[in-house]
Amino acid sequence: MTDFAAGSRHHATQSLSSPSSPQTTRASLPRSRLLEALYRDERAGVLAYLKRKVGHEHASDLAQEVFLRAAGSAQLNELRNPGGFLHCIARNLAIDFARRSRCRIVTLSLTENGDGTSLPCQEDRLHAAETKQLLEEALAELPAKTARVFAMSRFEKKSYREIHLELGVGLSTVEYHMTRALAHLRRELAAEDV
Repeated sequence: MTDFAAGSRHHATQSLSSPSSPQTTRASLPRSRLLEALYRDERAGVLAYLKRKVGHEHASDLAQEVFLRAAGSAQLNELRNPGGFLHCIARNLAIDFARRSRCRIVTLSLTENGDGTSLPCQEDRLHAAETKQLLEEALAELPAKTARVFAMSRFEKKSYREIHLELGVGLSTVEYHMTRALAHLRRELAAEDV
């Protein structure tokens, strides 16, 4: 059991066992004083938990977010287990942080802007050129109609509705071809990264 969870359980059993526990007196406090008391009593546990989950450099920011979310909660004055409530918020924020960290995608332009104020570094240019080559090869493997739908959507920036009207096919057909193209490209580009 984590220190944070143990502290939360300790507070919960205190509130059930003794009428003069911190929980009983907290419920009678005004909202701002209640938040101050929670912050003072629970911050160290929240921070320690977040340091273990997301690292020292991000823990303080996420701890502030925990208390901001708690402050905005309608149920703040009725909490029976404020430590558990804060732990739940902290856990959800840590999960969101991990998900965002995993999903960060770096995008590189496939067409270099020669008029730009700064050119990409040589490594980025090489990576973009390789990716462009792989993309062209993968597109060449697609059936003509699927490749055309993909090109109209991604390169010509046309909506599915515009493609549907221009090609005279149903919207579901456009969606089918896009799904097929994206799945194929994802497989081909992922195979090259391995």
